[in-house]
Amino acid sequence: MIKNLSVKPDIYDQNLIKEVEGLDESGNYFKQNVVMERPLTIFLNKQEVVTSMTVGDHPEWMAVGFLVNQGMLSAMDNITSVDLDWDIEVIVVRTENKTNYEEKLKKKIRTSGCAVGTMFADVMDIFDKIVLNNKVKFHTKWLIGLLKKVNTQPSLYIKAGAIHACVLCQKDQPLIYVEDVGRHNAIDKIAGWLWYNKRNMDDLILYTTGRLTSEMIIKTVQMNIPVLISRSGFTAAGVELAKKSNLTLIGRAKGKRFVALAGLERIIYD
Repeated sequence: MIKNLSVKPDIYDQNLIKEVEGLDESGNYFKQNVVMERPLTIFLNKQEVVTSMTVGDHPEWMAVGFLVNQGMLSAMDNITSVDLDWDIEVIVVRTENKTNYEEKLKKKIRTSGCAVGTMFADVMDIFDKIVLNNKVKFHTKWLIGLLKKVNTQPSLYIKAGAIHACVLCQKDQPLIYVEDVGRHNAIDKIAGWLWYNKRNMDDLILYTTGRLTSEMIIKTVQMNIPVLISRSGFTAAGVELAKKSNLTLIGRAKGKRFVALAGLERIIYD
């Protein structure tokens, strides 16, 4: 178990996991933990923005992080309240200055997210202006220790499976560990936590259990994180965007092994 984690999965929260009865391959009675999945509609002031399927923890981080990653909120915006009502499955983020995103909503794109992700076409206007920190280095000697800490941390994945994790790290030390049924929701929770805590991100590493798709690359760059690692593989669009933004992109990371396809100058082989 990682001792210095600021945020970690709550494996005992009965709102996140349900026990279901069934049979195993031999026809024997079996009890299986399964993760919960529920819809949550995000509003920005009076404007409905998107409905996401989520495991349900840290909904305020997910909502704020989604809006930040879509360019709808910035560090300069003042959030006056975040109101959650699970009875009607709605969360409302209210800001001091009212905004209207009707034009942005016309450019909604459904992504390859496993719980149906959503992005907005003009988010690329922000993406193209971001310059990632080139002074940050990733030492290959960090990888084994980092992966061991992440993979042995008690989590909903270990207890029930069918869920993705995103872990914010500094060097080989995990700092924030969040999970959700969609990898895009997990990364939005990271963005929300960062927004609330006003943490500088340009020296950090993000680890994800999900595929390295265009959506994951865009969200990582939006957070100014220069290194993204996954145990999974890549899409061509994801690699192209990582090269365009000079994001260090490392996939197929297991034990000592990995494949790096972008931002190669940050990697130190030691």
